[in-house]
Amino acid sequence: MPTFRRWLEIVKVARPGFWPTQLWFYLLPLAGLEMFGSIPFWLGAFYACFPLGLLIYGWNDLGDAETDQLNPRKDSWLFGGRPDERLRAQLPWIIAAVQIPFVITFTMFAGPKILIWFSAVLITNWTYNNVGWKSLPVLDVLNQAGYVLIFVLASWLCEVDQLRPSVIVFSALFAMQSHLFGQLMDVEQDKAVGRRSTAILLGYRRTKALLTILMLIEAGIAAVYFRGAIVSLFMACGAIFFLLDALLGPPRYTVAFTKAFFIGWNVIVIATMHLVWRYGWFMLAPST
Repeated sequence: MPTFRRWLEIVKVARPGFWPTQLWFYLLPLAGLEMFGSIPFWLGAFYACFPLGLLIYGWNDLGDAETDQLNPRKDSWLFGGRPDERLRAQLPWIIAAVQIPFVITFTMFAGPKILIWFSAVLITNWTYNNVGWKSLPVLDVLNQAGYVLIFVLASWLCEVDQLRPSVIVFSALFAMQSHLFGQLMDVEQDKAVGRRSTAILLGYRRTKALLTILMLIEAGIAAVYFRGAIVSLFMACGAIFFLLDALLGPPRYTVAFTKAFFIGWNVIVIATMHLVWRYGWFMLAPST
C-alpha cells in the first residue's frame, strides 16, 4: 500500500496544474443546467481531474523518463511529477486500480456504452504513447483532439445532449494549440533524446505563427457561432500575442515565464468556470 508521501507523488504525476482546464471542459456540455444535486455529475467532475489525469499523464511519463530528467519544469504540481524508477514500475498497476472503480460506477449510471468511451480514451493514449505518435510531427498534435472525449463523458453521465459541432471543432483546435505551446517549452529536451515533434519540425517562430493561425480560426468560429463576443475577443488577443512573439519575441521561453503563464491561465480558467456554466458562452448564438 503506497504511503502518504507516495500518494502525493502519484497525485503530482496526474498534473494538478492541468485539472482546472479539464474540469472546464467537463462543464461545457452542462451550461445552464442545475447538476449540483447529481451524484454522476460529481463523480464525473472528480474523474475528469485526478483519475483521468493519472491515466493520461502517468502513461505519458512511462515513456518520458529521459526527457523528464532534463526538463527543469518537471517535478512540480503545475507541470507534473518526475517519477523514479520504482514508481514508474508501479504506475501501470496504480493507474489501472484507480480506473476500475469508475469503470464499474459509470457503467451503472450510463450503461454499457460508457465502455466505448473508456476504449476510446485507451486507444487515444495508446496511439500517442505506444504506437509512437508523440514522435511523429502532425500526428502528435492531431492526437490532442482526444480531449473532446471529456464532453462525451459529461453528456453520457449527466444525460444531456452532446455539444454542437462548432464547439467540438473549436475545443479540438484549442487542445492542439495548447499542446503546440507545450512543445515549444520542451524543444531542447526533446532534441536531446532524439525525439521529433511538430515544434521541432517547424522551429520556434513558425510554430508560433501556426499558433497564431489556429487562434484566429478559433476566434472566427467563436464570432460566428457562440453567444456574445468574449470568447472570440479572448482568442483574437491570444493570436496577437503569438504574432508579436513570433516577430519580436525571444525564440525560447524561460521556465519563469512558462510558470507565470500557466498560473495566469489557471486563474483565468477558475475565474471564468462559473460564467461559462452560468451564461453558456459556448452555446450557439441565437441567430445560428
